[in-house]
Order: sequence, then structure tokens, then C-alpha cells
Amino acid sequence: MIFSRSELGNFERGADKQWVVANGLGGYASSTIVGANTSKYHGLLFASQRPPGKRTLLLAKLDEEITLAGRTYLLGSNHTGSGIYPNGYNYLQSFELRPFPTYTFAVEDVILEKVVFMVREANITIVRYTVFCGQGTSVKFKVTPLVNSRHYHHTTQKNDWSFERTAGAQSAVIEAYPGAPKLKLYSDRARYLPGPGYWFEGMYYRQEDQRGLDPWEDHFMPGHFEYELSNGQSFAIIASTENEREVKNPLLEQVTAERRLADLVEGAGFHEEFINRLILAADTFIVARQSTGAKTIIAGYPWFTDWGRDSMIALPGLTLVTKRFEEAREILQTFAEYCKQGLIPNMFPDQGEDPLYNTVDASLWFFHAVCKYIKYTGDSGFIREKIYPVLKDIIRNYREGTQFNIKMDSDGLISAGEYGTQLTWMDAKVGDWVVTPRNGKPVEINALWYNALHVMDQMAGTFGDNEQDFGQLAKRVRASFTEKFWNPAKKCLYDVILETGKDDSVRPNQIFAVSLPFSPLDHAKQVDVVNTVWRELYFSYGLRSLSPLSPDYIGRYYGDVLNRDRAYHQGTGWAWLMGSFITAFRRVNDYSSESKTIAEKMITPFKAHLLDHGVGSISEIFDGDPPHHPRGCCSQAWSVAEILRAYVEDVLGITTDKGGFV
Repeated sequence: MIFSRSELGNFERGADKQWVVANGLGGYASSTIVGANTSKYHGLLFASQRPPGKRTLLLAKLDEEITLAGRTYLLGSNHTGSGIYPNGYNYLQSFELRPFPTYTFAVEDVILEKVVFMVREANITIVRYTVFCGQGTSVKFKVTPLVNSRHYHHTTQKNDWSFERTAGAQSAVIEAYPGAPKLKLYSDRARYLPGPGYWFEGMYYRQEDQRGLDPWEDHFMPGHFEYELSNGQSFAIIASTENEREVKNPLLEQVTAERRLADLVEGAGFHEEFINRLILAADTFIVARQSTGAKTIIAGYPWFTDWGRDSMIALPGLTLVTKRFEEAREILQTFAEYCKQGLIPNMFPDQGEDPLYNTVDASLWFFHAVCKYIKYTGDSGFIREKIYPVLKDIIRNYREGTQFNIKMDSDGLISAGEYGTQLTWMDAKVGDWVVTPRNGKPVEINALWYNALHVMDQMAGTFGDNEQDFGQLAKRVRASFTEKFWNPAKKCLYDVILETGKDDSVRPNQIFAVSLPFSPLDHAKQVDVVNTVWRELYFSYGLRSLSPLSPDYIGRYYGDVLNRDRAYHQGTGWAWLMGSFITAFRRVNDYSSESKTIAEKMITPFKAHLLDHGVGSISEIFDGDPPHHPRGCCSQAWSVAEILRAYVEDVLGITTDKGGFV
């Protein structure tokens, strides 16, 4: 995965292509392929102080300059109020992910390689420089760190903090204010020269400007590192918050990190570049959570933490397709342990308070994740002992009624919420304004409910639990679902059954009534749903959240918070929905060779997308209107997971069944 000079020489294009490197704690490093930070979420060390949350920017970037025979070249790139300065991107020969971000500069007879990576499960970023040059050439290096100490959602202005500094021969310890996290900057070879303490003023973040947010920030420059190299030599700058973990050999750390990723790819057992790239992307989302002492799934970079709904949807693709079964088991058990009144957590707060349970669908997606886990692992003993009792409790609470007005109605269908609440994944809300009110009986909730009942019926039979009536209830739900959700005029499903009527908006939520293992629809209606969704919602990178034929459709996700939230579920396209669509499409076409060819063509745009927006990953959302510009998080867990899962299972036909259901 490589970008050449022809792409790197265009700052406007390069500034929109971002990379992310994660440390397995929720911390990360991120920037653009041209080396300029164009978002407040770009930086070389966002340390996670309470994994996976409390992310703090400590090192924004390193700006390099080299001197050759008295001639100085500035290799950094920054966007400021007066333009791009310096414009070191003009010296970039290439940018690669191999597997870590690697910048290669060419100046005179010198080729300089810069690699950025993080130490696993430590708040440590390492930047290694290696020089290749002609005989007799000597390269004098100066590397200036731009430091900070702020929450990852905020920005800093000049003199916000005093930055206390302690300097050593090859290091500096920097504390923005008393009690702030201490940043240790050090080198294996370069010497550190403390400075008087200048501010880099007016760094401009074009991405924040486009999002209607404050686009300006200042960073502190405490001093610089110096080193002189000749051909083949290297040195590293290390940024760390770890007191007991000092990097002695940066090259060994890089080799260890690369070997770990190679082992993940090898362990998954695929031999296709596209799949292997998604396996590497998947790894960034599986992180440790301090409050539970277990693994969890980050919803997306750079700004999301872990969400129950996203975790359950993403789990099959991230952990089962990739054969990371132990982590899948750990995540399932953790969410089961935190189940409360039939609800698994929607969110574990950043500040460590009690989990939030404001979701109707997370618990129902939990059943699907458990079903997939059994199919891939055959680990029914674990499910029977640790998970099955929790699943029974969820069913009981949904039948009898639980928080947020979630309850089974007399027709067997699930209703949830009340005016002003948002419990489904279409949860955009601005103040008191609910953008897409879906209180009542949402179509996907009842498709998931029907699926969950069938999963439980099969589990009860397998485990000898003969006292249950899951199968009988499923029959009642199917009859009510078909009668009440079918829209004969549009040959698809109503989106929500409200007390006041039925919402006939054509939305993607209905696709789950076809894609889930157990469908409440007969084959003819399944075909009609797929055809309607394909005709009105499909676009190159997923499904739109609302048909363009609707008067409420908004085709561009752009502007300030209000405008973006208005568009979020009113036409914006979502990549993760493509997974379920491909599953449904292949199923209704009986997995024919023709449908496989079409499904392959639906995957093809994502192969090119890996070179766009979030390099090596898949974006959260896209404009519903052409040219379908990528928006939102540049790297989203359920986008990566569902494209990976659908491609492997439904396009390539690589499936595993070690004793699962269906």
C-alpha cells in the first residue's frame, strides 16, 4: 500500500488521507500522508490514561530539518493562517503502510526513511529515522517536538500552561501544569538541547473548519534533538508516559511489533491482500478496558470509545473471521457480566461511572454474536455455563418489560421508547430535537427479536432445557411481523409501527429481516425487500439511511453540528450496512454464481477505498450523493468488520460450523 510523489505532491489531496496506529489501550497516533496535522485528532501520542478512555494529546508532531554541506532543508509540513509552511511534503518520495506509516524523503543524494509505530499496551510512540546517502555525505538532523497536554476533544492556545521542563543529555520530561500527565521525550542516540520555550502559533485544522468547529491551535516547543548520521545509520525519538517501561532498542521494538501483526495475519490463514489489510485494521479496535479488566471493542478512530451495539455487530468480523476466539469469548463474557435488567451496556463512560444502558438493540445483537461464536468455535460448554442464563434473563425482561419502556406487546412484538428517547442505532439528537424518532415498534428490533427467539429455541433443545416456549413465541412473532410490517404498496417493510400509524420511509433497517440467520419473511417477500433496498438505498460504499425519493432526504453530510446531525440518518450512507446487504442478496439468490459475481463487484470499491480517507481502513459514513465523499470517523469498527465478514463468508463462501445453529 504505497503513495507516490504524484499523489504526495498535491497537499489538498494528501491532507485528506489519514492513518491511525493504535496501542491496544485506546491510545493512538494519527496524521496525514503528507505529514501535516489537519485535525485536532491528529498527533503522535494520544495517551489513554484510563484505558480505553481519558485520551490526552501529549505529542502533536515532530518537525524535522536536515543540513547537507551547509544547505538546510525543512521536512515538516504545517497548515497555518498564512498557508503551508514549511512545505516538506514536496520532498516526499513515497508514503507506505508496511505495516506502519513510513515516510520516505529524497533530498539531493540523501534518502531518509521515517517510521511511526507504538509499543503494544503502552503509551509509547516511537519514530525511527534511517538515512541512506552517498559516500562521504553527512546528514545533520534537527528534530523539534511540538507538545501539548489536553483532552483529545479540546484545543490549546498559547500560554494556556507553563510547561515545567527537566532536561537530560538525551531527554526531557515535560509537565504542562502540576498534576498533568508527564511526557518523557528521549532518544537512543540524539542529544537533547533545551530551548527557551516557544509556541507554534496558529496551526490550522481544515477538517475541524469543515465540521463547523474551532480550527486553530497552538503547540509548545520545549527544545530540539540533534544528531549527525552517515549512510545506513538510524536513530529514534521516543515519546512516553510510562515510568517503568523504557525503550532501550527501538529497532527491536519495531521488529517485535511487526512480528506480532504478521502472526495475526498468519493465524487467520488467508492469502489475499485485501483480507489481510482488513485483519490489520481489525486489530486496532480490540483494546483493553481498565474498569472491567478485559478486552473490549473501540467503535471507531479517532473519537469513539466502546459501545455495546457496535461491539456486538462488529464482533463476528473482528474476532471470529480473524480466528481471535479467546478475545471473542472474553468480550462476550464481559458484556454478559454487566447485563442489567435484560440490557447489556450501550456504553462504558470515559470517566469510569456505571455503564449506560440506553439501547434496545444491543442485547438483541448479543444473541447474534453468541450464535456466530458457537458456529466458529463449537464452544457450547462456555455458552451453556456463562452465557445461556444471561440470554434467558434478557428474553424474560423483554417479555415482561424493562427500562426505557422496552416490552413485548400482546402481539408478541417488541415496542420501546417514548417521545424524546433514542434507543436504536438511528440515535441522532440535537438538544431536545430527535432527528429520527423511532419510538414504537422498529422493524429491525423485531427482526432481531424473532432471530433471538429462534436462537434460544435451538439452544434450549441442545441444552435439554425443555421447559421453554421460545419456538411457540417465535411463531406468534412471525405472524404478527408479516401482518403488520409488510407494505404491499412499496413491496418492502414499514420502518416503524407507531401508535399513530406506520412510517413507510424506505430505510435500510428492513434488510436485517432478510440477512439474520432466522427470517420472519417468506422467500418472495425477502426478494422484494432486497430488490427495493438495492434500487433505492444501495450506493458504492453501503446503504443510504433514507431513500433519495423521500422529501426528507439529505444527501450531503457536511457543516456544523446541527447540519451534520440532521443528515446523519436522513440520507447519509453507512458502510457497515453493506455487510448485511450482501448476506441478504446472496441468500435470496440461492448463492448462485451470478450473485457471487455481483457481490464481488459490490466489494471492489472498498479495495480502492483503503487508499482513501483512513488509509488501510474503512470509513464510518459517506455522502449519500455522488461522488460519495467519505465522512465521519476515518476508521470504523463495524465498517471493517462487516465488509470483512461478508467478503469471507458470503462472497468467497468460506464458512465454519463447529456445532452452531442454522
